Amino acid sequence: MKTFNTLRVIFTLIGLGMLAGAFFSFQSTSTFLETATAKPGVVTDLIYSRSSDSGTYYPVVRFEDGQGRSVEFQSSSGSNPASYARGESVRVLFTPGEPESARIDGFFSLWGMALIVGGIGSVFFLVGAGMFVVPALRNGKAEKLRQSGQLVQGRYQRVEQNTGLVMNGRSPFQIVCQWQHPATSDVHVFRSDNLWFDPTQHIQTDSIPVYIDPANPRRYWVDTSFLPKLSG
Repeated sequence: MKTFNTLRVIFTLIGLGMLAGAFFSFQSTSTFLETATAKPGVVTDLIYSRSSDSGTYYPVVRFEDGQGRSVEFQSSSGSNPASYARGESVRVLFTPGEPESARIDGFFSLWGMALIVGGIGSVFFLVGAGMFVVPALRNGKAEKLRQSGQLVQGRYQRVEQNTGLVMNGRSPFQIVCQWQHPATSDVHVFRSDNLWFDPTQHIQTDSIPVYIDPANPRRYWVDTSFLPKLSG
C-alpha cells in the first residue's frame, strides 16, 4: 500500500532527523561545560507561559558575570509545577565573556533538550524502522516455508477485516481458511497476510494453498499469489 510505504519513510526520516538534533544538542552542551564558568545566582521571577492545554513556569535568574556586571536571563527550560521558587539560590554556568550563554546548573536545564528530542526521535525511528523490518521478516518466513514447508489445501471460509489495524481510516482484509490434519484430525484455522483490498470477488475456488511447518502447523503462510496485485 502506497500510504504505508510513505508513512514508514516519513517516520524513519523524522526519527533520524530528531536523533541527529539530539546528538548535536548533547555535543553542544558537552562543549559548553568544558569551558563554562560557575557563578552564584538567584531566581528573581517565574514566567508562566500557557499553551492550548497546559502551562509552564520558566525561572528568571540574576547573577554577576566575571566583570561584576549584573545579568538577568530567562531559562529556556521550564516545568509545571515550577522546579524553582522566587528567591531560591542557584548555580549559573556561562561561557567567559558571553553572559548571554548562561544556563542554570541543573540536569534538565543542561540535558533536557537532548533528552526530549532524543526520546521522541527514538520513538519515530523505531516505529518507522519496524515498518520496514516486520514485513521483511514476514517475507523471509514466507520464503522459508515455500522452500521447505509442506503445501496443504485449506478450505476457504470467508474474508474478514482486521479491525485491529487501522490506517487512513481503513482496515485491511484477510482470507480465512481451515485445514484438518489427517493424522491428528485437529482443525487449524489460517489467516492470510493483510490485504488492502477486498479479495472476495477474486476467490473462485474452495481451496486456498497454505504452506505449513510440518512439525508445527501454527507456523504457516497463506499463498495469495493468485490474487491480482494492488496498483499504486
